[in-house]
Amino acid sequence: MNTYLAVKTLHVLSAAVLLGAGAGIAYFMLMAHRSRNIEALRMVTRYVIRADWLFTASAVVTQFASGLWLMQLRGASFTSSWFVMTLTLFVAVGACWIPVVLLQYRIARLVREASDYDTLPSQYHHSVRLWVALGIPAFVMVIVLFGLMIFKPGFA
Repeated sequence: MNTYLAVKTLHVLSAAVLLGAGAGIAYFMLMAHRSRNIEALRMVTRYVIRADWLFTASAVVTQFASGLWLMQLRGASFTSSWFVMTLTLFVAVGACWIPVVLLQYRIARLVREASDYDTLPSQYHHSVRLWVALGIPAFVMVIVLFGLMIFKPGFA
């Protein structure tokens, strides 16, 4: 296998991990919240934070590095509209994801400190709403990035 195909494979696999981890983390976090079970919330929030660092963060780094490497291997323009759009979306996703991770730490702390679901403070519920409000556009932007990765409109 040549270098380009190896890097492209790595890029596609890391994109799949990014999308899958994001969807899985969101699903389990929301289901734990909806369960109103404080023990489920304690366990899920702890593992969600770990999964975000283990899977999401490593996939983001791999996506960025392999994407730049692919551009270099193809001799593509780093000033093309495709690259600028892709980089802008990538940064926008990160601008949503970083606060989401910080919110997950806050949510986990509030859950640890509560005796049961009904004693969770309003800060918990506000944090969950903000987590969702940031997570939805980030997830949509990742889907758009998949489309840009596959169809490459304006790629040069």
